[in-house]
Amino acid sequence: MDLQLSGKRILVTGGTRGIGRAIVEAFLAEGAVVGFCARNPDEVSATQDSLHGRGRVTGATVDVGDGNSLAAWVEQSAEAFGGLDVVVANVSALAIPDTAENWRLSLEVDVMHTVRLVQAALPHLERSDAASIIAISSVSGRESDFASGPYGTAKTAIIGYIHGLALQLADKQIRANTVSPGNTYFEGGVWSSIETGNPALFKMALELNPTGRMSTPDEIAAPVVFLASPRACRISGTNLVVDGALTRGIQL
Repeated sequence: MDLQLSGKRILVTGGTRGIGRAIVEAFLAEGAVVGFCARNPDEVSATQDSLHGRGRVTGATVDVGDGNSLAAWVEQSAEAFGGLDVVVANVSALAIPDTAENWRLSLEVDVMHTVRLVQAALPHLERSDAASIIAISSVSGRESDFASGPYGTAKTAIIGYIHGLALQLADKQIRANTVSPGNTYFEGGVWSSIETGNPALFKMALELNPTGRMSTPDEIAAPVVFLASPRACRISGTNLVVDGALTRGIQL
């Protein structure tokens, strides 16, 4: 299926590793023009180098917790690309333990970076004929689990925020959706760390999933890219759960 993304202009926050990196690669495979950001300049440079030859891709060093820096990156990218069609808010602080600092981080990084990305991008999305907003939430934002607290609450807030946007922006032909991954494993990721640092938790999480394994970043990226594409033009305000039947609640 042609997802009609060739030449579309995409921004992805947190695009150097894990799900974000897989999303960047999946958009490039569809012929999109992609800008990504991350905090670590070495990782940004290495990622851009490794993606050389796969399409038009530009990396930038941005701390998404800094609203001015995030807005400046959006403006610079829109100017360089001649506009924007899709933004993907992917960055998370992954602040799970219930501490005051993690509450602050989750609100500033997970929630407010999503809000600020949308606010900065909206003037450009309004001029697009295929405008789409995607935010990466989590199954922890849908059901209570070990990550309830700062992380889970922030992810729930993102789902609510994006659902409201879908209604508010429908008359402008701008779609807004969330994707909620289940446990996703990759080297250097949170579950890789838990596997060695807390094997009992890792074993419990693995046993909860009826498929007997965790997702890969590519398996999350594919539905993200479809949902962002013009092929999904009638889907807005949804929370797409991608978890291999991990969660048990019926989503009405």
